[in-house]
Amino acid sequence: MAKKKVSKEINLDNLEEELADSKEDIPEEKIEEIEEFSLDEISEEEEISEIFEEDIEPIEEVEEVAPEEEIIDERIYTIPLAKARRGPRNKWAKKSVRYLREFMTRHFKPESLVISQEVNQRIWERGIQKPPRKLKVRVTKNIDGLCVVYLA
Repeated sequence: MAKKKVSKEINLDNLEEELADSKEDIPEEKIEEIEEFSLDEISEEEEISEIFEEDIEPIEEVEEVAPEEEIIDERIYTIPLAKARRGPRNKWAKKSVRYLREFMTRHFKPESLVISQEVNQRIWERGIQKPPRKLKVRVTKNIDGLCVVYLA
């Protein structure tokens, strides 16, 4: 279906009258006058100091030491991932990560386990079909029972 174009004639006299009416409705705002200046006269340091003049406060040097996590136990393991190579070749890297998790829960008994990005990248480095056969890792356990696996 074609839409019909509706043309509306616009008369210039009517348009001028509408514009004049709309100007009368809007209250005029007072515009503050700004002194003229050239950008060459003001250096960058003066400009920055003028802008931040009120905000500058003396900064006291306070050394806040973040509370370090108390590590209860730290061990180094060489994890054999050859058992993960059983089954379809396209699942070996996935199974290696799963086997790593099982190994760590069996030996470390953590409440929660975090495998670092480095370890994950090392397993997936050569793709899904060729994970490493062995992996040497360092595992830390803190007071909360959180175990983190790092590369050794």
